[in-house]
Amino acid sequence: MKLVKLLANLGYGSRSQVERFLRQGAVTDLDGKILGSRDFPPHASILFKGEPLDAPGPLTLMFHKPAGYTCSTDDPGDTIYDLLPARYALRNPILSPVGRLDKDTTGLLLMTDDGQLLHRLIRPKSEVAKVYQVTLDRPIEGHEAPLFASGELVLRGEERPLLPAALEVLGDKEARITLSEGRYHQVRRMFAAAGNHVVALKRIAIGELRLPDDLAEGEWRTLEAEELALLSRKSSAAP
Repeated sequence: MKLVKLLANLGYGSRSQVERFLRQGAVTDLDGKILGSRDFPPHASILFKGEPLDAPGPLTLMFHKPAGYTCSTDDPGDTIYDLLPARYALRNPILSPVGRLDKDTTGLLLMTDDGQLLHRLIRPKSEVAKVYQVTLDRPIEGHEAPLFASGELVLRGEERPLLPAALEVLGDKEARITLSEGRYHQVRRMFAAAGNHVVALKRIAIGELRLPDDLAEGEWRTLEAEELALLSRKSSAAP
């Protein structure tokens, strides 16, 4: 792959923009040599404006999504891509969210350009567990856990019952819920069906991968190999 195409695929600009960067001397090697379009040293030795290049695909990030941002460039208003380097939305293929969190939901969001990983994590048959921390408007009454675990709860407007979900009560209005599917606004609709209202919702785990305590809202980092391996393991992600 030519250097121009590599940089364009990584989102550093269109091909014409990348060619201009090359002419301006923005692309160098570790020794400071200015690279041209015909040069192609090892990926790890290429610097763009003094910084190492992003890893080539497949690339997977964990992102601590804050409230107030949607997960699609098609949505109006602020999106998660506003908090990430612009090149992440320009990569070919694009870094896509692995399942969406709604605008008001915070927590662990995976983003990847690995189509196989994306498909495996979101397809219903995979039943990858997702764990959410929930704050409610009214106290938990006790009927919610057996209702959610029954496998018989049918959400309004649907015909197929939900798969069983585990509820752990943490306090008067606090709970942790583990799902193995991801329907539209599922947690909020489940508690609405149980006669309550979700005030705050945060995803804290996907499979065995948990949101790190040291990853602040709005921050992200690349997944390590051992973290990617956790996503391949069958788990209930129980707390």
